[in-house]
Amino acid sequence: MTSQVLDELLHIERAGWDSLCESTGADFYGELMLPEGVMVLANGMVMDRNTVVSALAESPPWRAYEISGVRLIALDDDNAALVYTGTAYRDGEEPAFVGAMSSVYHRVAGVWKLALYQQTRKPDH
Repeated sequence: MTSQVLDELLHIERAGWDSLCESTGADFYGELMLPEGVMVLANGMVMDRNTVVSALAESPPWRAYEISGVRLIALDDDNAALVYTGTAYRDGEEPAFVGAMSSVYHRVAGVWKLALYQQTRKPDH
């Protein structure tokens, strides 16, 4: 189970980052997140799904991203967490955002849904 779940969740994470680069994150995360799902951001904000959708609709796109140091924590057949280092770049002189990120997924009727996303800025970045 672990290898297949890792592949599935990493595919979803990459699709999410792709959507953030293409300015389609509001639609992507509006569909991906559970109705009661939340995102906990590096600035301390805790955002519910509706707030995430509204914020992403107004956010500038990321230019590029990297995912590294991926770990899967499989809780059971329908619940798992993906933990990784995310590095994201915007256009211009703004430095890269580097953070420890975790996404907790719950499978509903065979479809993975995002229950919790959390990011913590890495020191010296």
